[in-house]
Amino acid sequence: MDKTNAMRILQQKKINFNTYEYPHEEGVCVDGQTVARLLHQNPKQVFKTLVLVSNTKQYYVCVVPVLDELDLKKAAKEFKVKSLEMVMVKDLLAITGYVRGGCSPIGMKKAYPTIVDITALSYDKIIFSGGKIGVQIEMNPNDLNKIIRLDFKDIRRD
Repeated sequence: MDKTNAMRILQQKKINFNTYEYPHEEGVCVDGQTVARLLHQNPKQVFKTLVLVSNTKQYYVCVVPVLDELDLKKAAKEFKVKSLEMVMVKDLLAITGYVRGGCSPIGMKKAYPTIVDITALSYDKIIFSGGKIGVQIEMNPNDLNKIIRLDFKDIRRD
């Protein structure tokens, strides 16, 4: 497996992590629920990385379980902005350095304010994109704080 930027950063910081690969068609995004099934993992421990833009044109990152939906109003309140919306897929690479389906919260082009859903703290390890389609990283959610500035908050839709 080729190392991704996210893996390099974790190794540099000496953070324990595991990687998983799953089958996919080259360049084709696979939804998170399918990723969990392909990896034989609990989908509640598999998280997706969402990139948002505020009414003030600032970027934010939310990491939520793949089976859940992000509550944009809760997220906006936590980031202290009036409103948020998902960035356009066509803009994702330019903003983060990652493509849809391969967007990791680790190693983006810039350090964007990030919230990880509080449910991540219910698990010793969570799984999220490793920085390219077909690769996932598994690590302790508390170790994410050693790499990126983040908060753990309830940001899922009820």
